Amino acid sequence: MNQDYSHKATNDEIKTRFHSDVERFSNLESGQQTTIDAPLTMELCTEAAQYTNPNATELLDIGCGAGNYTLKMLSKIQHLNCTLNDLSLPMLTRAKDRVSAQTTGKITLIQDDMRNLDLPDNHFDIVLAAATFHHLRTDADWEIVFTKIYKALKPGGSIWISDLIAHDSVVIDKLFQDQYRAYLEKLGGKDYRQKVLDYIEYEDTPRSLNYQLGLLQKVGFSVTEILHKNSYFAAFGAIK
Repeated sequence: MNQDYSHKATNDEIKTRFHSDVERFSNLESGQQTTIDAPLTMELCTEAAQYTNPNATELLDIGCGAGNYTLKMLSKIQHLNCTLNDLSLPMLTRAKDRVSAQTTGKITLIQDDMRNLDLPDNHFDIVLAAATFHHLRTDADWEIVFTKIYKALKPGGSIWISDLIAHDSVVIDKLFQDQYRAYLEKLGGKDYRQKVLDYIEYEDTPRSLNYQLGLLQKVGFSVTEILHKNSYFAAFGAIK
């Protein structure tokens, strides 16, 4: 997929926006308002991880934000060692403060672009990635990150993803675009709808569910599963 992403936001621009959004992303109960079914997908991803890896000791949360997914995971499996990754240091700081109150395990912070992650092989039981992969740009970016995660998971380990997605059919993409526009307008009015759509257009480059499931299989995952899909959002995962 050879596309020009030069008009898209840089990592520094994305990082700056998230620096100022720590409070909004610290709401564990409601999740992100702009994400359809956010509380449900957080529950499903962490429950799927619990069922798949009930004896987990090592967790990696990519694009952890203020730590909501890790906190939800700790409510199901206690005392995990938690490796938290995000571009934004204020987000990581808030995540560490919140997570350290809920686990006796070791907490490791990695402030870096997910494409640069240097992870140990066969180390993690569970990887969580919520609302983060849609910032990846090229096919090479996607494959690099998915390959790193596959190698970093223990055999039998799992990754669970909740994210904004695109659709392979232009017509179906238009259907869900119109549905999402209506959802945002109902949530906050026309100005709010446009604000959200503008930053999605500037910052985000989501891929379809089919693309991501296919790539997970390509890099080596033996099983892929769809947990939930509604409009422009899906929860899904894979087991090594």
